[in-house]
Amino acid sequence: MNSIPNYLIYEILSRLSAKSVARCPCVSKEWRSILARQDFTELFLTRSKARPRLLIGVRQQDGDQCSFYTTPQPQDPYEKPSLVVTADFHIKLSKGISQYNCSYASGLIYYSIRSKDEDEKRVICNPLTGQYVILPELRVGHSYSYTMFSYLMFDPIDKEFKVLFMNLNRYTAYNYVDHYILTLGSGKLRWRKIQCPFTHELFEGRICINGVLYYSAEHSDSDGRRSCVLVCFDVRSEKFKFIGARNCHYQLINYKGKLCEINVEYAYDGRFPPKLSMWVLEDVEKPEWSKYVYSLDVESKVASYLYVSGMTATGDIVLLMDNTSNPFYVFYFNPERKTLQIVEILGIGSNRVCTFVDYVEDLSVNVALQNKSSPLQERRNIVTEKLKTQQRRHTSHDLCKFAPSVKNKQHNKYESLANMLYRSAGLAILFFVLFGFFFVFFSYIIRL
Repeated sequence: MNSIPNYLIYEILSRLSAKSVARCPCVSKEWRSILARQDFTELFLTRSKARPRLLIGVRQQDGDQCSFYTTPQPQDPYEKPSLVVTADFHIKLSKGISQYNCSYASGLIYYSIRSKDEDEKRVICNPLTGQYVILPELRVGHSYSYTMFSYLMFDPIDKEFKVLFMNLNRYTAYNYVDHYILTLGSGKLRWRKIQCPFTHELFEGRICINGVLYYSAEHSDSDGRRSCVLVCFDVRSEKFKFIGARNCHYQLINYKGKLCEINVEYAYDGRFPPKLSMWVLEDVEKPEWSKYVYSLDVESKVASYLYVSGMTATGDIVLLMDNTSNPFYVFYFNPERKTLQIVEILGIGSNRVCTFVDYVEDLSVNVALQNKSSPLQERRNIVTEKLKTQQRRHTSHDLCKFAPSVKNKQHNKYESLANMLYRSAGLAILFFVLFGFFFVFFSYIIRL
């Protein structure tokens, strides 16, 4: 194995899934050293970006549990106009998830959990691997009339995740109230106080693009006149400012690195086809906007009322229905080519959904979560279900289901069985990787 060039090892390991890579350091110190290198992390991310996926969160109709699935995104613009794919299930989050404090940034999900017997917990989770971190408790001493909005953000320069906690009174952020921010980085996790220099009322639209968090709001000037604005929060400098917006109620998406306000418009009688209205922010400083309107050639029997999920790196605008149905469709519309691909997704049932485009596996995300997990309370489940092939002993970084307490003898018996299964899985991975090594190595020798 020592005769195999390092670049071949890199090539093989970079083609594995993030879950398999997470187990490979157990094989040897040499592998552990290779997988810890920054150039391998960057190579793995490059490979992963070549196969982006659609991340789907499904909220159950009869409760507040949320399951996560992924499906491949169409990459060939000349593929069939209609495709059928099966969703891959990953994890199911526990009950009590707030539908308001839930956001996504660069591969991580941020949400809060509230139950009758426990205080609210704020969690950042990798929806594919199950790694998580519970944020420190934050108590804000005020009455029930207040509401709180939180946002997960990512700074691409310092490569840091941050959480902004907005302390609101009836959806209004006042300039004299303390808000809070937390950095998911080295050192102890702690909330820091921060203030916004202007008062504004928040709306639902929000997105983080290139290290800037944008969200829709209304602002009153010195004469009391209210106007629609976009609040811009620089994640790195942690400074607020605002610019004029076109509409407070439009959705916000990343349009080729630019902010875009977008809306699906129907005729008053609900006739098809609907129109897609877009306002693209060309210049943030001026600000300067460009407007585009497109007609969506979809049939009413296929698509009821649609909303926009986002835009892929290949330029496809992703649209879907508010609720899953059987069958459930996702629409990929490319405004430059005027093409529309309809993808039927199987295996996610009939519930409310939210989706995130261009999901890629990034090993640096797992590093950000390592050594940051807080111990959970006994029998407190954050993830209630995972794929059976992923089940193993619980660690402080893995969201596995807690087992009920048993007698010591039974516990030792089950622990031994778990160890045997874990070693068997490790041997299977080792066999698979060694087979790949020798296959590539002999191919390399033959070419010489």
